[in-house]
Amino acid sequence: MFPRLIILFTLIPLLELYVLLEVGALIGAGWTVGLILLTGIAGAWLARTQGFELLRQVQREMAAGRLPAEQLLDGAMILAGGILLLTPGFCTDLAGFAFLTPGTRSFIKKILRRALQQLAASGKIHIHRP
Repeated sequence: MFPRLIILFTLIPLLELYVLLEVGALIGAGWTVGLILLTGIAGAWLARTQGFELLRQVQREMAAGRLPAEQLLDGAMILAGGILLLTPGFCTDLAGFAFLTPGTRSFIKKILRRALQQLAASGKIHIHRP
């Protein structure tokens, strides 16, 4: 696990730095900084609106006496998307927008759900139900 974290915390910033430098050389430093600020603002707005809509869905599910499992997974993905958009860079912004856009989020959620089911079936994670 530790070697993966080292790779994660070194390769992603290096990739972001490389992309920022290339984009800056292509369109200029001012435009690059402007795009980073614009994606941050757009991401914050999208995370806020998606978060509030999700909160309403959770409240409806709980009022109906159902566990909002799908909404909780959506909430984790919206949180992750918001965090990714706070990180300056185009690659993390792309991933953050993918987590915040409902269409791509549902596709990613299917993959994530399948991976979690495989981990549960293999005994690597345990799910306790009341």
